[in-house]
Amino acid sequence: MLPAYIPNSMAAVFGGGRPIDGGRVMKDGRRILGDGKTYRGLFAGIACGVLLGLLQTVLLIPVSELLNISLPSFSGSGSPTMVVLLSLASGSLFGDMFKSFFKRRLGMQRGASLPLVDQLDFVLGAWIFTYLSCTGWFIMNFTRNVMIAVLVISPLLHLTTNVIGYLIGVKKEPW
Repeated sequence: MLPAYIPNSMAAVFGGGRPIDGGRVMKDGRRILGDGKTYRGLFAGIACGVLLGLLQTVLLIPVSELLNISLPSFSGSGSPTMVVLLSLASGSLFGDMFKSFFKRRLGMQRGASLPLVDQLDFVLGAWIFTYLSCTGWFIMNFTRNVMIAVLVISPLLHLTTNVIGYLIGVKKEPW
């Protein structure tokens, strides 16, 4: 899940610039996504997620041997590594954008808290993209127990990284 976890944080760190929605509004008079979703953040986030996945791939065998456990890889079941990594990383950001779209429709401002949805949107986006593009790999690696663990751990990790981002000045709110 690391290639899906890191893109949102890195989009905030490296983001800025032109918003993806170009400042356009919908018929309801609200922005499509808002200023927080930028092209630079999108591409930087995806790149960081893919790079982290590639680093995991390089370290897979040494870490597996060091810990004496079998760790899953990002290849197999007919899915090339890059497709899996791109699906996880881009899916996480598109999941976050999808949530932002609906928050705007509900009249919620950028940064407004939507508990659990804010902590799991990127997970669901990553899972949907990866399932659609790499079904065999997804089914092989995201067993019921793994999915439950991810759903429990993700909100805790999300909150922790957001508090850190807030404390170092990258985020305007700690959630």
